[in-house]
Order: sequence, then C-alpha cells, then structure tokens
Amino acid sequence: MADPASEQPERRGKRSKRSRRRNPDGTMTLIEHIYEFRRRLAYALLAIVLGGIFGFIWFNTRLGPIHSLGEIMNAPYCAIPPERRLDGAAGCKLLQTVPFEAFMIRLKVGVAAGAVLLSPAWLYQFWAFIAPGLYSKERKYALTFVGFASVLFASGAVLAYILVPHALDLLTSFGQEQFVTALTADKYISFILSLLLIFGVSFELPLLVVMLNRVGVVKYQQLRRWRRGIVFALFIFAAFATPGSDPFSMIGLAAALTVLFEISIQLARFHDRKLDKARKEEGWDKLDDDEAAPFDYTPSKVDEPAGKPNTDDIT
Repeated sequence: MADPASEQPERRGKRSKRSRRRNPDGTMTLIEHIYEFRRRLAYALLAIVLGGIFGFIWFNTRLGPIHSLGEIMNAPYCAIPPERRLDGAAGCKLLQTVPFEAFMIRLKVGVAAGAVLLSPAWLYQFWAFIAPGLYSKERKYALTFVGFASVLFASGAVLAYILVPHALDLLTSFGQEQFVTALTADKYISFILSLLLIFGVSFELPLLVVMLNRVGVVKYQQLRRWRRGIVFALFIFAAFATPGSDPFSMIGLAAALTVLFEISIQLARFHDRKLDKARKEEGWDKLDDDEAAPFDYTPSKVDEPAGKPNTDDIT
C-alpha cells in the first residue's frame, strides 16, 4: 500500500508541471490550459476584490489632498445651485429610499473604482495567459492596442465627468419655480456610472478603425468616401447613447468622436501611403493581371539539428 506522505511530493510535482513557468515555449495540453486559465482567473478576481475593498474604504476616507470617492461622485450634484436642491441650504446629500441602499451604492462604486485602479494587475493575468501563444510582432501590437485603449477609455470618462455638472445644471433649470431637485442615490449613481462607461467605450472607436485599417479590412479611400455618413451616424449614436438626453453630453460626445474619427482617418491615410510606396518600390504595381508575382521560388535548405552526426563523415 502506498504511503500518503510519499504521494504528496509527487502531486506537487504534477501541479508544478502544469504551470507555464515550467514551459517557456508555452506548449501545454488542454487540461494544463484549463488549470492555467483557472489560476490566472483566480488572481484576476483577487485583484478586483482587493481593489473593491480599497474603493469601499476610500468612499468615506480622504487620501491626503485627494477627496473621498463619495465626494467625487457627489460633486456634480453639489454643483447645482442650492435653491434648486431639496434642503440645499443644509448640504447636498442624496436621498436613500430603501434600507441598505447606501451600503450597496458604496459597494458598487468602490468595486468599480477599485477595478479601474487595479486594472493593470488583472489585465496582466489575461495577458500572461494569451501571450505565450502569440508571435513577437503580435505581442507588440497587442501591447500597443491595450495601452492606447486604456488611455482612450480614461479620456472619455474624464470628459464625461467634466460635462455632467453642465448637463445637470441645464436639466434642473426647467421649471425651477415649480419643482425642486431631489435625486435618489441609486438613480443618480447609476446615471453617473453609465455616462462614464458610455463615453469611455465610445472613445475606442478610432482605435478600432486604425486596427481594421492595419489588417486591411478598410482602406483610406473607403473611409474618405464614408466620412459624411459616419459622422452623421456618430451624432445619431450620441443622441441615443447618452442617458441624460441633454444637449451638452450629446454634443460633447458627438464632437469628440468626430475629432477622433478624423484622426483615425489621417492615420489610415499615412499607413496606406506607406504601403503603396513599398509596393511601388518592389514593382508589384507594374505587373499584368496574368503575370506571376516576383517571388523567389528557390527552395531553401533545412538546417540539420544541433548534435546530429553527419553521415558523410562516418567512415
């Protein structure tokens, strides 16, 4: 009968072989891939949980000169003139309509903020899972894509946060003599988070256009012909995507997307011009339709593996 104590080192050895650190070339079986994905997913979820705990504490805690997360989220509402807010002279507190609502809002905002702050940690886990299966050139493009995507998402969220006070001021200005603004916490926080998410995701449009141009799906000439239609579609998208239906957020989103789309068109123009120049230098544009491309069809020799003896030297 086998000793259980002697089986434990053997099990540890098997688990260590499943780790990709033991496989520098990234070759793994299907079961090993599943175990690796489970490990990376656990680390990613752990990073999000830690970020959520930090965000939950930050919600009511100032970090030196940095305001608390609750103050940051309430700042657009506090920018509304006091005479328009319910009991505005006493402060700018939101309404809690059901018990436990404040705790759930604090938890939701804390998890969202923590996930954004610790995004490099959990994004790295997914990157570490797929990176061994990519070529060096594909890794470079993927890192560039992720880097620009993060910057664009943050830029969109910042723009949305800047426009929110103006949007709320405009929306609460109608009927101010007959109505008073008393926003519930759940609807207000949902409005802010959805607006930040919509602006952040929408700002990924130019990156998508550039990547489609890089892989040859769309060309600069096509984008130039479609420019007016796409710009018109962007304004329609902004009108339906913004949750507040106010002109500030709609015009701000549409104008920003138009500028970013124009930048992506110019990047596609430079890329296509570079490709055309390379084709002209290689002489491919002068070929007839029935003429073969000037490829080198000479077969290359296969190098012998290192350490293999040469049979010609054996006597």
